[in-house]
Amino acid sequence: MTWSATQYVQFEDERTRPVRDLVGAIPTQQAKRVVDIGCGPGNSTEVLAARYPDAEATGLDSDQDMVTAARKRLADIRFDIADVATWSDPGPYDVILANAVFQWVPDHATLFPSLIKKLAPGGSLAVQMPDNLNEPPHLLMRDTAMNGRWSPKLTAAAEARTPLASERWYYELLKPHCTRVDIWRTIYQHPLKGGAAAVVEWFKGSGLRPFLAPLDEAEKADYLRQYEAAIAKVLPALPDGTVLLPFPRVFIVATR
Repeated sequence: MTWSATQYVQFEDERTRPVRDLVGAIPTQQAKRVVDIGCGPGNSTEVLAARYPDAEATGLDSDQDMVTAARKRLADIRFDIADVATWSDPGPYDVILANAVFQWVPDHATLFPSLIKKLAPGGSLAVQMPDNLNEPPHLLMRDTAMNGRWSPKLTAAAEARTPLASERWYYELLKPHCTRVDIWRTIYQHPLKGGAAAVVEWFKGSGLRPFLAPLDEAEKADYLRQYEAAIAKVLPALPDGTVLLPFPRVFIVATR
């Protein structure tokens, strides 16, 4: 599955707000090395580098388009193409940031402790994950996928992400490896101008990608029309055309 940096940054302010909240909660005060894994187009890396201006900052992402955009945005920072699930750099890092990436990566029971091992003493793993698979936009993605001529192509799309474990599960997983674990859940209300069409544009940069990738152009257009009509029913626009998009996110800051 490929990504589009241009599509993703259409809503850059809204997508960057959670990473600002996350980075602001990291207790690590001094850092020599920091890394943004799953850096996307570099908006999260920019926040991380601003928090630790004296640190050596790097970023990595598995998608070439995202890495190209990040390199253009932040020419002084090294960005590499790498898969987070198989990233082998031993560290040590003072901060490992993972903003809106681990919802796509399986086996958190193995992944999270392995990342803690890459931290220097006193270093922090800072994670933000969308927790919205049971929200109307995602429910309607799956419903639309199963109710159209495209359904045979989209059987696997609904399995691209699995629901997150509970906050207690993550706490119990991380606490034996850490001196401090901070977990919280926030529901953002993102105001999007343009009604249901704006909601569709938002998710074309993220959750809709597994559903659109297998389709031809005609199928994509029909799928999106059906999906947008369904969104309009459950997220009606305000009189000025704005839609409030509820977006739950889980935050974890685990300090070694």
